[in-house]
Amino acid sequence: MADVNLDLADIQGLILRGYTMPAVRYLFLRIDDAAGARRFLGGLVSGDAASSPQLTTAAPWAVKPDSCLNLGITYDGLKALGLPEATLGSFPDEFRAGPAARADYVGDTRESAPAHWAPPFDKPEIHLMLSVFAAGKEALESRTASLAALFGRDGAMTEVGRRDGFELPDGRVHFGYKDGISQPTIAGGPDRKTPDMQPVIPPGSFLLGYPSQFVSHSYPVPQPAELGRNGSFVAFRVLKQEIAAFEKFLSDTAPQVGMSPDKLAAKMCGRWRNGVPVVLSPDTDSPEPPLPPDQYNNFDYVTSAEFNPDGVDDKKGFRCPIGSHLRRNNPRGQLVAGGDDGRKHRVVRRGMPYGPPFDPANPDDGIERGLLGMFIGVSILDQYEFLMSQWINDGIFTPGIGGTKDPIQGNDTPADSKFTIPDPAGKKVITGFPQFVVTRGSAYCFLPSVTAVKHLAGSP
Repeated sequence: MADVNLDLADIQGLILRGYTMPAVRYLFLRIDDAAGARRFLGGLVSGDAASSPQLTTAAPWAVKPDSCLNLGITYDGLKALGLPEATLGSFPDEFRAGPAARADYVGDTRESAPAHWAPPFDKPEIHLMLSVFAAGKEALESRTASLAALFGRDGAMTEVGRRDGFELPDGRVHFGYKDGISQPTIAGGPDRKTPDMQPVIPPGSFLLGYPSQFVSHSYPVPQPAELGRNGSFVAFRVLKQEIAAFEKFLSDTAPQVGMSPDKLAAKMCGRWRNGVPVVLSPDTDSPEPPLPPDQYNNFDYVTSAEFNPDGVDDKKGFRCPIGSHLRRNNPRGQLVAGGDDGRKHRVVRRGMPYGPPFDPANPDDGIERGLLGMFIGVSILDQYEFLMSQWINDGIFTPGIGGTKDPIQGNDTPADSKFTIPDPAGKKVITGFPQFVVTRGSAYCFLPSVTAVKHLAGSP
């Protein structure tokens, strides 16, 4: 791939890099006065940090700040800012429709349906989403107070809701898995920190205005160009995790398939809970010699010694089941429906747990726990929605898993759930498990560039 020069100072930082901060707060705002909202947006990119917190970009920093700020705007938010119809019409259909209208397509049905979403996602009044990532509680509160004093000035905007997330011990999620191991490497973005033989992804997979992951195709840029270029889209999700039900399922089912609860959890996910991939260590989370953490993402499923140190080709899923969560969401070099490889629909994931750590001694404490997730890509339709509809909640993308869903994230019911664990001695089939992840809310946002925010601040 030819060298790509990206204007990192124009691109929102969370698109190209994780901040590795232990706290996050999402503030959801309704625009009450368009002129006041435009003034607020202009302050975020004025370059004057003394008068307003500044949008965090992908430009390298000499000293890491104690907080980072990013901005998402919904389609209703763009309308509330007063953008002309020609501009509004240049945005993709799925973004304009919004997540409630797309719920059936992505599998947000039954308990996950929009009718059951928590405030503020139960009403169409989210216009802006401010993401505040912070080094701790004090920095989080300080940055929130600064923002609130500005967006509430003269009745410009009203906070309609917020969601807080905090890192759990050892970087794990409530289900016990170590998170954030695998992310795409984007051409022109920051260098990869750990070895990963997956191809470098063209910038047009995650930024508008560049060649995409599909040959001879670039996604249309919302107009005018200064509004769309260097922007991206995000599906924000509040995902409730049924931890007690998941742990009970593991302990009840593991003896039936002749394995420990931890090994069953590893087969369902595709990684042991400490992050070791089962394709490299199928029988233990502590292989000898130990697998260095920087090798946790350095593998493929379908090639031999070039990728997998022991030369094992796992096409049949004897090590990592084809229907596992990890393999469904990132099939790597595996052939998928249409005769292509599985690397065309990747997303950038930013996630943080919410709720206190789960206490196995008090599993039914009534406290909701889960994950605040951001799924970023240049196309909500071809990336996030494709994963949800085709790979997570359907089994058509590759042979052997037809009629099944993701065993961890899928919209399963006890009546139709099925997970197959291939084995040379005879496959093991698990059925009757419930849905372990329930959607509590969602928002589709445009992630504008600095140039775009200046454009919005000046329109009409």
